[in-house]
Amino acid sequence: MTRPSVSYSTSDLSRKSGDIIAEALRHPVTITQRNKPRLVLLNIDDYERLMRQSDARSVGALETMPLELLDEFEAAVDTYADSDEVSR
Repeated sequence: MTRPSVSYSTSDLSRKSGDIIAEALRHPVTITQRNKPRLVLLNIDDYERLMRQSDARSVGALETMPLELLDEFEAAVDTYADSDEVSR
């Protein structure tokens, strides 16, 4: 069951902060600025759950790879290339 989206403007946030915080403790609240969503307030349990579920992988390049890992990578590529040549 999806909860209806609740949103408040940044002006509401300054005037009704207590009510908005109470609402955000129950479910995420969107804060808009000039009628565009800008922020989401959510309770710490929901935030921590999202952080645990997030993908921690990062993108890198060979130039930034640690030398030890680069050596292992090159050795694996060489092994693969040698086994592929033998199978032809």
